[in-house]
Amino acid sequence: MEEKTVEIYGTHWCPDCHRAKRFFESRGIPYRWYDIEDDGEAFKRAEALRKGYKRVPILLFPDGSVLIEPSDAALEAQLKKDET
Repeated sequence: MEEKTVEIYGTHWCPDCHRAKRFFESRGIPYRWYDIEDDGEAFKRAEALRKGYKRVPILLFPDGSVLIEPSDAALEAQLKKDET
């Protein structure tokens, strides 16, 4: 059975993108990284997910929840929500 992962859409120069990746790495949580500057299809998916917001990272969770430029506290809250 394939484990569901978080999708992270961002850019290589974005400090919040690096912070989000470190957050998941430090907890052993799998994620898939998409650089929206290098991947046109990822850019299109990110555009659809962010609904007008011009911020990154955009995180798509397995349950369909989307967080845009979340704080670590918001990520923690999402993980707790996913546990229930």
